[in-house]
Amino acid sequence: MGAQIFFENYSPIGDITTAAICIVIFILVATSYVKKTNAFYLFLNIVVYLLLACLTDLLYHTIYVRVTDGNYTAVYILRVVYHAFLFSNLLLYVVYIIVVQDLERSRSRLIRIAAMVIYFTVITIDVIYAVRGSGYKTNKSGDAMSAMNIFMYGYAAFMLLIAHLLLAYRKLFYRRIMFGFYGTIAMSFILLFNQGRHGHSSFTTVAFLFPVIAMLYILHSNPYDNIELGTVNARAFEDMVSSSYRKKKDFIFASLYLPELDVEGRSIPREIYESIRRFSIDFFKGAQLFQITNGHMILAAWTSLNPDYKYRLGRMLNAFQTEYMKYRYDYKIVIGSSIDEVSRTNEGLSFIRNIHRGMKINDIHRVSAEDVEAFKETKYIIEELVDIFKKKDLNDPRVLVFCQPVYNIKNGRYDTAEALMRLELPKTGMVYPDRFIPLAEEYGFIHVLTEILLNKTCKAIKAFLDEGYDFKRISVNVSSLEMRDDEFNNDMNRIILESGIPDNKIAFEITESQSEMDFMLLKSKINELKGRGIKFYLDDFGTGYSNMERILELPFDIIKFDKSLVIASDNNERSRMMVESLADMFARTNYSVLYEGIETESDEERCINMSASYLQGYKYSRPVPINELKAFLSNCHLFHT
Repeated sequence: MGAQIFFENYSPIGDITTAAICIVIFILVATSYVKKTNAFYLFLNIVVYLLLACLTDLLYHTIYVRVTDGNYTAVYILRVVYHAFLFSNLLLYVVYIIVVQDLERSRSRLIRIAAMVIYFTVITIDVIYAVRGSGYKTNKSGDAMSAMNIFMYGYAAFMLLIAHLLLAYRKLFYRRIMFGFYGTIAMSFILLFNQGRHGHSSFTTVAFLFPVIAMLYILHSNPYDNIELGTVNARAFEDMVSSSYRKKKDFIFASLYLPELDVEGRSIPREIYESIRRFSIDFFKGAQLFQITNGHMILAAWTSLNPDYKYRLGRMLNAFQTEYMKYRYDYKIVIGSSIDEVSRTNEGLSFIRNIHRGMKINDIHRVSAEDVEAFKETKYIIEELVDIFKKKDLNDPRVLVFCQPVYNIKNGRYDTAEALMRLELPKTGMVYPDRFIPLAEEYGFIHVLTEILLNKTCKAIKAFLDEGYDFKRISVNVSSLEMRDDEFNNDMNRIILESGIPDNKIAFEITESQSEMDFMLLKSKINELKGRGIKFYLDDFGTGYSNMERILELPFDIIKFDKSLVIASDNNERSRMMVESLADMFARTNYSVLYEGIETESDEERCINMSASYLQGYKYSRPVPINELKAFLSNCHLFHT
């Protein structure tokens, strides 16, 4: 009769449901990609203890109803073990919050001690009461009785400690995350309180499950970013690299970059989806696909599962070439295996991007030792750029100004020039623009470099003018990315004004932009600066996706034809006629045409016949330190234009 009454206050549904959910959590964790942090491993232990508590509670109640001889020793032991698992869960929860908050050991020491004291006190009292029969016990009829509910006291003590921990260090939590933890703890307490009021014990483990769900959802959920492709994100790739290094597990990877699709918001064509999905499952065992950006994906697999990976890579590349012939999307592919030197600092993604940055379109590159050395150099350049950016010294000695003189066909003089940047770094010496300009643009340092270049150029111009040299202007390259800065015009105006030179002695060279927003900003800022007498060049015409209507709408003064057009005009008559027609159109609409890349007499003669106003190239001079520009200006300092 006692056992029957006992089971009227208990249903196994709570423990069974909680145990099932714990197992589901393990399945989800195993089939998704979760960052393997210390907090994550604590989370797994919390789930394990909760699962053990559910199983122990089920076993405890099962044995209870099967006792026929009045010997409930096994029941007492299982009940103590059940409570021990639950309090282990709460103890780990306290440690988990400390780890998530990244508290220093000195700040969390008292809280850790308090948690351990509560834990051992509650477990000790529970054991003593079980041995003496003064706490939970059963009578001869099998009726369960309890003089004092030590479990609820222990639970309340832990809840107060956790609430204090969350409240005392609330500034270390994002507000909504803290409310998420508060909410689940409150629901747990409400459930246990109402359960106690009605004399039930069916949903104790369910109450412990709520904070576990909060942990999983708020801090450890990393679902697939793309269900169709089964991809996870860049953070997951970084975690995979870090985890592989810790576990000494080698992996292989194939990085695919599709420039045309690497535009935020652009949808990937269905046929490309289908191809990538086949590649992610057909060639390697246990492979994982990572979507780094819209057009950049990395396929990685453990070497141990694919000992014949070289053969598999060959098959995959052959299949890729077949797909490429169908769709013709430009690509860059990097293939390699894990490198301890890179994985140790968890820079696998930066390493791959650095290789992509220097590759030609439609090329396949296999990682080599030279790539590691190049990556080290890139890291060093970035460190120096960071330092230049932080110091913002407009006279920084690491930034050098070189100039390439420009030949004026009309007067036969070198009366303009282009200012070019170089870096002179202690460890690497001279660094050329193709190495550091893309990095400066990518990391947001380009505007500071432009300010330094402009400042040094203006100072050199002032010195030239003071010495009596006469010239029209020196142009400075400006990244279209800089034009997005609201302070761009103010910064440029301030530097020119402080140098004391006339505004018309400076010009800016800008490359065209495909963005509608950039176009409108460009137009507005060019008009403002032109009002001060500053001239503007459209740089590298012929290398982008030129929109003639836009170009003609922008108030440029000089159109600078890229070297590629000079070369093309020498290839055949048709190409020459096309370049000549473009140049003639610009000349007739009051633009000056400048050809760069002039290297021979033939280039010079051909471009003069194609409406050239200015010529620039190695035929006249390579870029020289700006002070050496005097040699080109010295013969004309008595002339005035």
